[in-house]
Amino acid sequence: MKTYLVTGGAGFIGANFVQYMLNKYTDIKIINVDSLTYAGNLENLISVEHNQNYEFIQADIRDEKAINQIFEKYDVDYVVNFAAESHVDRSIENPSIFVETNVNGTLNLLNLAKKHWELEDDQFKPGKKYVQISTDEVYGSLGETGYFTETTPLDPHSPYSSSKASGDLMVKAYADTYKMPVNITRCSNNYGPYQFPEKLIPLVINNCLKKENIPVYGDGMNIRDWLFVEDHCKAIDMVINDGVVGEVYNIGGHNEKTNIDIIKTIIAHLNKKVDSSISEELITFVKDRKGHDRRYGIDPTKISKELNWLPDTPFEEGIIKTIDWYLDNREWTNKIVSGEYKDYYSNMYSQK
Repeated sequence: MKTYLVTGGAGFIGANFVQYMLNKYTDIKIINVDSLTYAGNLENLISVEHNQNYEFIQADIRDEKAINQIFEKYDVDYVVNFAAESHVDRSIENPSIFVETNVNGTLNLLNLAKKHWELEDDQFKPGKKYVQISTDEVYGSLGETGYFTETTPLDPHSPYSSSKASGDLMVKAYADTYKMPVNITRCSNNYGPYQFPEKLIPLVINNCLKKENIPVYGDGMNIRDWLFVEDHCKAIDMVINDGVVGEVYNIGGHNEKTNIDIIKTIIAHLNKKVDSSISEELITFVKDRKGHDRRYGIDPTKISKELNWLPDTPFEEGIIKTIDWYLDNREWTNKIVSGEYKDYYSNMYSQK
């Protein structure tokens, strides 16, 4: 039975990954480590919390003692590091916490994995791997043409993307210096269930339902490549099992959309399905974000050729599936907006 140490597994992508893996495999063990900051929500994992192959531990990836105890207790085969401060606006307001988590936290994980996996003479125990989950934002911004490839120079523009690029380079350094078995994945914008409501798609859905203005940065023409979160999870699983050690894999959906098109798509679906008074009149253009990258676009040729991965979910299908999930789970969103979701941990674990 392989043991996965999944960090940040109570967040959006991490929680989807934990569910995906436990639904696919019956012969794995997942140790989910999350510090449960504002975006970590154990209600994302209600479906697996009683699974005998799953265990949750509240800890910060910067906490050397806590993470070391996990390595000592379990024979960890894979570290899959989702843990990160990830919202660009928050990084502009407070860059320091992004460096603490995304750089120092990554360094702590690398050091402890190296300590427990390394043999003599730059050799590591067979079957071990550290996988860093990163972002296409480390590449900076694209013009109207071209795509990010794995060889595109890193050119981050925000404190968030700079901290992620720094963490990536630390992972690369451990591979180059110590021959540590690693992979780095860089994904495009994910969407799907359990995304924290400050992100574009759930924010727009929530504001529409409450008939509140939808803030749009600049002219709304910033372009992102959108990937359904389950397709991302499938790609990470492939990289863990079959990715060439030391390689970077870009994971993208070839679904480039402007922010304003995303917003209008959501409004149109809600107008038809929920309330005909939900309209584009809710759109409110606001001052552009500082350092706002104009376009991201990923070329997934490498992972497609080497690992035979392609996204299964067309955007037109995935966005409707996502909107409908939020409609069916309004209580989940309401608890987050009110802060009640933070009570779940104490209610669930205080008697244990």
